Amino acid sequence: MRSSAPWLLAPVAGALWAACFGREPLAVAPWLALVPLFLLLGAARSRLAAFGLGWLHGLAFWLTSIPWIAPTLETFGGLPAWLAVVLLVALALYLGLFTAGFAALGSPLWQRGGWPALAGLPALWVSLEVLRGWLFTGFTWNLAAYAWTAVPGALPLAAWLGVWGVGLLAVAANAAVAFAFGSRPGRRRARPAVAVLLAALLLLPLAGRFAVPPGRLGPEAELATSRPVRIVQPAIYNQVTYDPEVARAGYERLLRLSEQACDLPGALVVWPESAAWPFELGRDPELDRGLEALVERSGCSLLLNSTRRTSGPDGEDRYFNAVYLIERGGAAGHYDKRHLVPFGEYVPLAGVFTFIDRLARSAGDYSPADEIRLLPWGAEQLGAAICFEVTFPGEVADLVQAGASVLVTVTNDAWYGDTAAPWQHFQAARWRAAETRRPMLRAAITGISGVIAPDGSVRQSLGVGEAGVLRARISGRRDLSPFARAPWAVPAAAGALALFAIVASRRSRP
Repeated sequence: MRSSAPWLLAPVAGALWAACFGREPLAVAPWLALVPLFLLLGAARSRLAAFGLGWLHGLAFWLTSIPWIAPTLETFGGLPAWLAVVLLVALALYLGLFTAGFAALGSPLWQRGGWPALAGLPALWVSLEVLRGWLFTGFTWNLAAYAWTAVPGALPLAAWLGVWGVGLLAVAANAAVAFAFGSRPGRRRARPAVAVLLAALLLLPLAGRFAVPPGRLGPEAELATSRPVRIVQPAIYNQVTYDPEVARAGYERLLRLSEQACDLPGALVVWPESAAWPFELGRDPELDRGLEALVERSGCSLLLNSTRRTSGPDGEDRYFNAVYLIERGGAAGHYDKRHLVPFGEYVPLAGVFTFIDRLARSAGDYSPADEIRLLPWGAEQLGAAICFEVTFPGEVADLVQAGASVLVTVTNDAWYGDTAAPWQHFQAARWRAAETRRPMLRAAITGISGVIAPDGSVRQSLGVGEAGVLRARISGRRDLSPFARAPWAVPAAAGALALFAIVASRRSRP
């Protein structure tokens, strides 16, 4: 390539990869969208050049795949448009460092070629994704495997390998294509590349057929063991300036939909995150009376989100973002959110970041829970994940290891409007269901709500902006998938393989 061509190709390649994380999952493009990045590794004349090309690729990827952050900061954070864009670019520059690190560490592997490249590069990518999901509280958005959501067999395969293992396979397939058709004729060795592609093409249909044992797949559950569930999506949008009449109208719509949903005794009705705002359970008599009347009259159970307050050892109030299970007689249990959103639900190093406005209701006030609580619903144990938590594979696996037979996630994606964000968030929920072989109920205040089967397939859903009720029957599962038993296994193996490949590449130059 000419000296300037790689630098022009890098941002275009990053945007191409970002297109695989849009509103609609793609089936073919994710097999090819990372190929230009590997070709850039071959064009880089030094590690520093590879680092720069990777950073440019990553910057373009994040700016293109999460642009909704800027208008969210402007609309609900009250920031000037220019500052919101600056903060988005700053986040993209940070996240782009992981692609830069991949390119710098991976360029010697690519130059060496052969099996060390085809095995070591995907392992390195996954290792850096795991690091991104842990560093500075973690950001697990748009993992490589999510690009394969529409690829047949990919979601069921997650029950064995998890999102990290499927991501490794996705990156390996792209590397194989790039390796087979690279620009250096002397480095073309098709056999390893063909072997990798054939392995992927064999694993995917096998996973689709055998990864999830038959039975108990949502609507196909046996009526003798299944129970009715109702998901309420009230389409209540967040207010920039509080208007009590608008809030009242939204609350009344929520109650009307809930009365329609409570049509069977014993049904579980799930409200989204923030659905009852500004009312607070236990502190607003109107909400308490409304819930009591609804539950007592219909005999249904209700899962809702509300702030929970306690007094700490120092006598000061502590606030938790919680979900409650309400049944006849009162609350049957609660779950407190364990993984809070930085600068949303709390402010890291608050003494340093005093200039940052609160970007969410009560931001900076919440405390994280230090234990897992399951919610007993008849014979089922509900494992809850509030909003951002569902993007963390290991934390959802913790719920299943603790005994959760059904997964429930509630979220308020109204912050992001009708953008790609709700769809990206919804895809993460599908992968958590597939990894753990658990039915997943997702309630989103403005969408996307859905009933997700244990193989990750969507049985019912409501799109962005729709108001309504989803009705289904589900039966929980108690078997543990290989991933749920050991969610650390693939990341550990990938880290070891990446380290071995990097060390080996230093000892043997092409």
